Amino acid sequence: MPKAFPWSAATAIARLQDIQTRIKTNAPGTQNVYTHLFDEPATDLPDTALAGALVSIKDLLDVKGHVTHAGTTFMRDNAPATKDADVVAALRAQGCVLVGHTNMTELAYSGLGLNPHYGTPENALYPGCIPGGSTSGGAVSVAQGLADVAIGTDTGGSLRIPAAFNGITGFKPSQSSLSQTGCRPLSRSLDSIGPMARDVATCRAVWQAIATPQADTLAIRPEFVIPENFGMDDLDPAVRAGFDAAVALLREAGFTVSTHSFAALESMKSLAVWQFSSVESRAEYEDAFQTRSDSLDPRVASRMARADEATAVSYRQTLNLRNDLIAAFDAELDGRALLMPTVPILPPRFDAVQDDADFGRINLQALRNPTIANVMNGCSISLPFAHAGDTIGVMLIASGHSDPALLDLAERCETLFQGDS
Repeated sequence: MPKAFPWSAATAIARLQDIQTRIKTNAPGTQNVYTHLFDEPATDLPDTALAGALVSIKDLLDVKGHVTHAGTTFMRDNAPATKDADVVAALRAQGCVLVGHTNMTELAYSGLGLNPHYGTPENALYPGCIPGGSTSGGAVSVAQGLADVAIGTDTGGSLRIPAAFNGITGFKPSQSSLSQTGCRPLSRSLDSIGPMARDVATCRAVWQAIATPQADTLAIRPEFVIPENFGMDDLDPAVRAGFDAAVALLREAGFTVSTHSFAALESMKSLAVWQFSSVESRAEYEDAFQTRSDSLDPRVASRMARADEATAVSYRQTLNLRNDLIAAFDAELDGRALLMPTVPILPPRFDAVQDDADFGRINLQALRNPTIANVMNGCSISLPFAHAGDTIGVMLIASGHSDPALLDLAERCETLFQGDS
């Protein structure tokens, strides 16, 4: 039976007005979530499954008539967009109601979600803690009931990290399944656009509505494999306990959960992953870097500056090695789903990331596991799992173009996880 979604065209106006009132009166949980409200009409909606769904848009994607800031100050004076990004246009065509642009890490260049220009939304589950990023406002908009769906981007976990930190679902589709026209890039090699929502069914409905036609999709066996040699060390005790409980549930339900030492993941440890965002962000925003660097978040500017350490030869070698790793990883994964904690830590408190060295260390921790899917050109989803008073993210990763099968498997996991919660 198709899922009954908690929205409708008939209730869209009232629900939108309620959200706008909460935000404009600075109600608890609404601070720094949106950088701009669109205040667009919610009338004359088509008869579709998504009609009346309230959607937040990461401030990387163009919305006609509004300026896209990408979390920066140097884009403030840009002209308003003359057309919607392709995915935004597809959402409109389905009757979605756009709430506003959400806050984000500047240029999407961090997994922690901090923004010195527009403030940072507080974690929806853990007061006083960071939201995760870079799609920080998007995750909090869903978790705080300020949107039904958030559209964001994911270069190394920017949908799945904040989803895990805020107890919602984040889906990173195969990169080629969604048009990126009208979206400001960080790394054209690794960027994906995708949805966050409270459940897998909503993520599926949104992805199906905005995805480009796929010629071939791959099947996934209902089997999970945990990597022995990547991403399973240095887990917070609560994350370890929660993940072990989730694995036990899967095994009790009859799923095969094995372990494997992946040669491709071992090789990935020596891949200069930092070059993708550093070199490619400089290619996109070199003028701002050279002439307006004082307007950049220093933590973003310092990582952009690392591009000077790469040569044309070393960057080409990085690209070549990545291509080899994709093929090797897909062969080793062999139609199964990789199973891991989305993030090895619980959300840190804001004061834990004030020091630059601590920020850098924790940022790398947050990005470590979800980056696999971007480097290996796969699709991935983070599912919330509540255990012993904490909520963690359980992540599934599959080979690229396995999106429908991954979502099927994720819904089966979700049913088990929600029953245990």
